[in-house]
Amino acid sequence: MPKNSKAVKRELDDDVTESVKDLLSNEDACDDSFKKSSLIVNNHEGEGKECDVEEGGSDGEEEERPAWNSKLQYILAQVGFSVGLGNVWRFPYLCQKNGGGAYLVPYFILLVLIGIPLFFLELAVGQRIRRGSIGVWNYISPRLGGIGFASCVVCFFVALYYNVIISWSLFYFSQSFQQPLPWHECPLIKNKTSTYVVPECEKSSATTYYWYRQALDISNSISEGGGLNWKMTVCLLVAWSIVCLAMIKGIQSSGKVMYFSSLFPYVVLLCFLVRALLLKGSLDGIRHMFTPKLEMMLEAKVWREAATQVFFALGLGFGGVIAFSSYNKRDNNCHFDAVLVSFINFFTSVLATLVVFAVLGFKANIMNSKCVALNTKRIELLLGNGIDAHLIPKHINFTQVSQVSVEDYHKMIEVIKGVKEGDFSQLGLDACSIEDELNKAVQGTGLAFIAFTEAMTHFPASPFWSVMFFLMLINLGLGSMFGTIEGILTPLIDTFKVRKEFLTVGCCLLAFSIGLLFVQRSGNYFVAMFDDYSATLPLLIVVVLENVAVAWVYGIDKFFEDLKDMLGFTPYRFYYYMWKYITPILLLVLLCASFIQLTMTPPSYSAWIQEEAKELTLHFPVWGIVVCISLVVMAIMPVPVVFGLRYFNIIDDSTNGLSTVSYKKGRIIKETARPGEDDDTSLIQGKSPSEAPSPMPGNSIYRKQSGSGGPDVDTAPNGRYGIGYLMADMPDMPESDL
Repeated sequence: MPKNSKAVKRELDDDVTESVKDLLSNEDACDDSFKKSSLIVNNHEGEGKECDVEEGGSDGEEEERPAWNSKLQYILAQVGFSVGLGNVWRFPYLCQKNGGGAYLVPYFILLVLIGIPLFFLELAVGQRIRRGSIGVWNYISPRLGGIGFASCVVCFFVALYYNVIISWSLFYFSQSFQQPLPWHECPLIKNKTSTYVVPECEKSSATTYYWYRQALDISNSISEGGGLNWKMTVCLLVAWSIVCLAMIKGIQSSGKVMYFSSLFPYVVLLCFLVRALLLKGSLDGIRHMFTPKLEMMLEAKVWREAATQVFFALGLGFGGVIAFSSYNKRDNNCHFDAVLVSFINFFTSVLATLVVFAVLGFKANIMNSKCVALNTKRIELLLGNGIDAHLIPKHINFTQVSQVSVEDYHKMIEVIKGVKEGDFSQLGLDACSIEDELNKAVQGTGLAFIAFTEAMTHFPASPFWSVMFFLMLINLGLGSMFGTIEGILTPLIDTFKVRKEFLTVGCCLLAFSIGLLFVQRSGNYFVAMFDDYSATLPLLIVVVLENVAVAWVYGIDKFFEDLKDMLGFTPYRFYYYMWKYITPILLLVLLCASFIQLTMTPPSYSAWIQEEAKELTLHFPVWGIVVCISLVVMAIMPVPVVFGLRYFNIIDDSTNGLSTVSYKKGRIIKETARPGEDDDTSLIQGKSPSEAPSPMPGNSIYRKQSGSGGPDVDTAPNGRYGIGYLMADMPDMPESDL
């Protein structure tokens, strides 16, 4: 028996006489000494009081759990996290590549079969247990605690290069306040005798040259470091400073930023859509985009890429979804949230696709007109010298080449091709087709910083649209960054009880220091490496384990009971079969397909060769392949390591004990139960410490106050990461299976 057990028993006998319901409904109990708490006492009108509850963990520190100011703020945070840069520059590319409008069918089917069930699962466990990813999976099974650490590692890897993309957008944003835009035309080199265009720009294009040479100053290969790019280094520092300042107070600071960062991109997308639809050629782009190629739906590759996009679009496995959800009331309808955010994400992708291809249709029309003008001049030079004049329709006037329409040009080409047949290719005339221009698939940085910027140079008031576009990219990126960083900070704070301010600043400083790797001249190649190898396989493994942990380790039936207790209704039976059978099988198939695809494709990257002014695909050197493999191994290593430590009892679960808290007016009497020892507080429940359950939170951490004491009062989380309550005189108090 603990040495102070007699004192504890005497205090309990004398003072703990009130029921918990009476205590929680007594407004006078919340005096000045009960102000710092994670336990919020709410009355029916939604007003709340806070009562001081000291955590009964080994450190005995007080724990505070922040909460969202409103449901809207929470939804915007989840939307901001899930809707990111991939919706703007990845989804349209996949849509074009995989059958146009037909691609939406497999995407929607997989959103229902994989996306919504897994998103609902993460929201539910986060809201129920009210902990970050590490604490959540430790509650379900300590041996699976490595899942949370793996999520943190992946989040850190992604944050390293994702903020570099934001820094690129910041640079372009800062350069957009000029008329004309600096990437409007190729720069000229002047010497004493002549003026000429920069050869690298002349061989490519003005926007391509500006991206690779002016912005990145890129080297020819990943092996050529080339030193730091000071412009991008400053932009990266600004990007991490913004993230640090927005996250330093947790959701209390980042939640307010969400109102702007989550809503502003929609304003910009709608403005771009309206403006693009008024431009010539925009409907050609939209028509090309949504013309379905139904035969492509039979290809396995289309379904694999659709499943991967669904998976990453919702941010599954990162821990950000769990972290944001953990700050919710436990009676919040997270099923509604899951469906709402998933469909907002889907319709945002479709809206972004409309905008992208409306703008690219306009650009294709401009490029086609330039092609027609150039080839018309070539035909004029060939008249009488390879092309007979009588082949040209009489109504075409070569004295005004710019007035030759696209239709007249195609008529000329058809006539000349019919006469010349085999000799036509020697004339050097292009077909000048809008379809060919639109079929030049671009994605990622190629879409945002080359194709889109080129299209905007032809917009009236192009600097305004450039400012809006890159400000939109910055906000999309920041919304995802907030969720990613929250996926790192929340579980670490819950686990190690460090101050949020110190951890946030330390994390951002460390990330900026490592991020200098990405702002050297070869940095773009490292961004591609991390994007391809640091997240895909590890996140798939993490989500497979999450699904198995809930459905098979904890038990799907018990999980459904917890959901009924939390939501007030039983979820649709559809989720039962999805979580237990369909979704795990689909995830395993996707994991195997992704693994085969990675192993069958040699690790390579696209390098910009300055002398040739074009991209070439190069293979990673040996050390680069080692880094690629190391990224995957380091990300997933916490899972087997934690499992092994738990399995062989190197880390003993029982050392954490159960936290026991008993109430006395004006103060708290706390004692930590030790294995193998009797504890007087455990006698309140009639259980020994070894028998006492470690419950999940009950129906609502926001305790409802009522004069009649009508609402049920549930147990709060117990064990390693929670505040434990073993209350007297509450025989009917429900306990969660967790």
